[in-house]
Amino acid sequence: MPDAPATIIIRHQKENLAKCSLKGISARAEVKMLRYPLKGPIDLTGRIALTLDAPPLSRDDADTGLVLLDATWRHAERMTSGLRRELATTIPRSLPGDFVTAYPRCQTACPDPTRGLASIEALFIAYHLLGRDTTGLLDHYLWHQQFLESNAALLSC
Repeated sequence: MPDAPATIIIRHQKENLAKCSLKGISARAEVKMLRYPLKGPIDLTGRIALTLDAPPLSRDDADTGLVLLDATWRHAERMTSGLRRELATTIPRSLPGDFVTAYPRCQTACPDPTRGLASIEALFIAYHLLGRDTTGLLDHYLWHQQFLESNAALLSC
């Protein structure tokens, strides 16, 4: 799907780059990475924001740009609050709750640990559901093999 709008990833400034699951994808042409707090306003109107408890993402959304917040759960809550106006112009969508993470975490702030995917996992699933090219997306993700194996049945659809 070469004509799909860019994916905007907003990464919290305190996100540990050494542990960041999105390492290596900033060179992809369809990805635009920004640092939070943002230096100026950004128009996210009409983009899909992945969130919990929203209508599911589907192929009908294929021509819509994505916005993804990359942070720990604690920082993501603050980012959501800080980007309230911008996110109010987005289309909320969720990922199916059956996917499981391979990312080893010990965070207690996650509202639902069973749905707590690593950012790269969420992005991979979104691209898969939208019919976008996932080639190389997981190349730098340390737990990619475990993630793919754990979710093989869901990704084969």
